[in-house]
Amino acid sequence: MGNSNIAKFVFILNSNKKMPGNHTDAFRFILLGFSDHPQLHLLFFSMFLATYMMTLTGNLLILTITMADAALHTPMYFFLKVLSILEICYTSVTMLANLLSEDKTISFTGCAVQMYFFLFLGGTECFLLGAMAYDRYVAICYPLRYTHIMNHTRCSEMAAVSWISGLLTSLGHTSVIFTLPFCGSNEINHFFCDIPPVLKLACGVTYLNEIAVFMVALLFITFPFVLILVSYLLILLTILKMPSAQSRHKAFSTCSSHLLVVTLFFGTGIVTYLRPNSAYAPVTNKLLSLFYTVITPMFNPLIYSLRNKEVKGALRRTMARNCFLKGNKWLNQTHPQERRSQPR
Repeated sequence: MGNSNIAKFVFILNSNKKMPGNHTDAFRFILLGFSDHPQLHLLFFSMFLATYMMTLTGNLLILTITMADAALHTPMYFFLKVLSILEICYTSVTMLANLLSEDKTISFTGCAVQMYFFLFLGGTECFLLGAMAYDRYVAICYPLRYTHIMNHTRCSEMAAVSWISGLLTSLGHTSVIFTLPFCGSNEINHFFCDIPPVLKLACGVTYLNEIAVFMVALLFITFPFVLILVSYLLILLTILKMPSAQSRHKAFSTCSSHLLVVTLFFGTGIVTYLRPNSAYAPVTNKLLSLFYTVITPMFNPLIYSLRNKEVKGALRRTMARNCFLKGNKWLNQTHPQERRSQPR
């Protein structure tokens, strides 16, 4: 099934290369990025590089801690580990091309592939955040049955469904957009191949395609978002019934990090993709895209670590363990005789 979908997708890309029309370079797009402010080019490059390195370092740190510390081998941190992997890939898809290449042109196939992986990872994250909300709902509303409901098999299945849903979303979106004829301007007023700016370059009647994109976005963005809202509504009702103020505070602090991430990610995504193409504004769209492609992945490790005592405790234990192992290694290398002569 997967191979036939990929073959179909490649066929669509190849067939579009034969598009008729009066165009300058329809098979290579030009990513304008922030070229309307050329004096700020160095500033934008430095900002992208700094945020990418922070995103990479922070998410790799979260990934290392959750794998190394046995206390974090729980469903909540299993999903956090998957989220960190997603954020690394998600940011790399949009930012590496801007950082590593001075040539801002991108081939027709390259643009389609970039959009495919961007939507694949973004759609997966939508459903993964929904799974994380469900995990918090079970933990707070059914604490005695939590380990039974959220077992390893259930968590793996939910993560797999998230990846498959993202795969189907990206395949549908990309196929719909890149079956359109492109003629006239080949300049994409954006810093990567996103849906709204690419759709603006399509010629002919695109109304039905816009409706199709809107419906798919409505389904694959709104469904996880509604699931998250319902989960947190039930969580809120459960928390308000707790007799202890300390229990209520602990429950709120457990969910606040995830809720903050959801607000940042879904808020900007909904404004970008669930509005008509006629309302597309390049500057606004770039700023919104910066939030869900750059800002949110960068802040995720900070939100989950600085506001989470378990992660900070695991980080301290990991650092202490590494220092202890390095100290023992140094002692064995510098005083091997003394170490062997010590009684056991």
